[in-house]
Amino acid sequence: MNPSLLETATLGGGCFWCTEAVFLGVDGVDSVESGYCNGPVVNPSYEQVCGGDTGHAEVVRVRFDPARIGFRELLEILFVVHDPTTPNRQGNDVGTQYRSGIYTHSDEQARIAREVIAELQASGTVHGRIVTEVEPEQNYWPAEGYHQNYFALHPGAGYCAFVVAPKVEKFRQTFANRVRR
Repeated sequence: MNPSLLETATLGGGCFWCTEAVFLGVDGVDSVESGYCNGPVVNPSYEQVCGGDTGHAEVVRVRFDPARIGFRELLEILFVVHDPTTPNRQGNDVGTQYRSGIYTHSDEQARIAREVIAELQASGTVHGRIVTEVEPEQNYWPAEGYHQNYFALHPGAGYCAFVVAPKVEKFRQTFANRVRR
């Protein structure tokens, strides 16, 4: 892919190991980096973020080719693989760092995000009020190296086998036409 034609999406859907594993399998995605954003602390560590004191969300920064997959489609995938109705929580992961969020890079991304959320809420397919925040990305910092490609490197680890793998499989089943070949 030509790097100058790529766009960036920053998405929070709970633990970044889950969302990274899903988006690495999406056709049209060039790269995925786990990180932290939208907290005031500069260069936060995983331990600080997990402590809940930095204000950061665990996110993935997705570089994608808009000629092959649109921002809207990325959001549709995000909303299938996480629960956007639980504030500061995904399953057993609890804390502000696990909040649902779309951290935008343009006014157009913000418009699309709000549109997708309104459509999903009106559809009745989501039980409860969607609490996904839509904010401009601020103070992004990449997660430590040992978090990158975590699922690929540790597929048999308990959390990966019981939490990450089912989300990856749900993506593959729901979006079979979007799975990277």
